[in-house]
Amino acid sequence: SKELPQFDNLTLIPLPPYSPEINSAEEIWEWLRAHDLSNYVFKNYEDIINKCCEAWNELLSEVGRLKSLCSRSWAVIS
Repeated sequence: SKELPQFDNLTLIPLPPYSPEINSAEEIWEWLRAHDLSNYVFKNYEDIINKCCEAWNELLSEVGRLKSLCSRSWAVIS
């Protein structure tokens, strides 16, 4: 977005319109679906929210997991 602030020490690289393989958020969702949200029948909307929160907290409890999912050879998180 053109409304984002500009920083001297940061370069924003826009992603192509459809690029799930380089979008870190897609890697996170894929991992959550594969490990905590697959093969699960939700009772209602509140159950969906609760299960997603549990899955997110489980992801964050694994030291280094989020970093490994979001790092790329060209964008290493240190």
